[in-house]
Amino acid sequence: MTHSPTPSLTLDFFHDVVCGWCFNLSPRLHRLAEEFELDIRHRTFVLQDSPARMAEVFGSMAQAKSTILDHWAACREASEAPQRFNIEGMRSAPFDYPHGLPGALACQAAQYLAGQAGHWQMFDAIQAAHLSEARDVADSSVLRAIAREAGFNALAFMRRMEDPATLEAVQADQRLARGLRVSVVPTVIVRETGQRLINGPLDSLRAQLLDNLRLVSNELTS
Repeated sequence: MTHSPTPSLTLDFFHDVVCGWCFNLSPRLHRLAEEFELDIRHRTFVLQDSPARMAEVFGSMAQAKSTILDHWAACREASEAPQRFNIEGMRSAPFDYPHGLPGALACQAAQYLAGQAGHWQMFDAIQAAHLSEARDVADSSVLRAIAREAGFNALAFMRRMEDPATLEAVQADQRLARGLRVSVVPTVIVRETGQRLINGPLDSLRAQLLDNLRLVSNELTS
């Protein structure tokens, strides 16, 4: 008697390093990846790719920081670890709120050096530096330090981050997002079903994954 293997799911995780909702979701996905057979594919999706774009969207850089830190407060309320959000530290930081392009380049550089695991490691490290430590993650010297702290060779990392092919990888993820009509972060799409996970508590995400697994199992047995 043969048994059908437990189906696996491929998740495309579109994220921005400066997004507080992504900061909540990433630990939940780490936990779920321990429970389920998941292939999580990291996709950089930069909402604003320059200070000029941030000023255009929010009216000014000062207004950008104020508005986004209000969003942080909502993220903190929805977090299992609210102490990770250093709102006052970022509010009093002497730099403008960072845009997400340098961090996206850093994640793609880490992916080149260490695959999807490296991408996720760098993403989490940049998010912690940004949201918990109030560091300027739009500054290349800060990103180089974060990479070194995460165990990457700083020289190899910076060479890869500055390589035009790395910007092309960021742009390729942006094109993929547009093709899939992704407009917000985080967005997680289950490739086998096309369904999008609704970011929420761990139990809700687990239930959504189980629903998707049932759909895939039904397809395999029908």
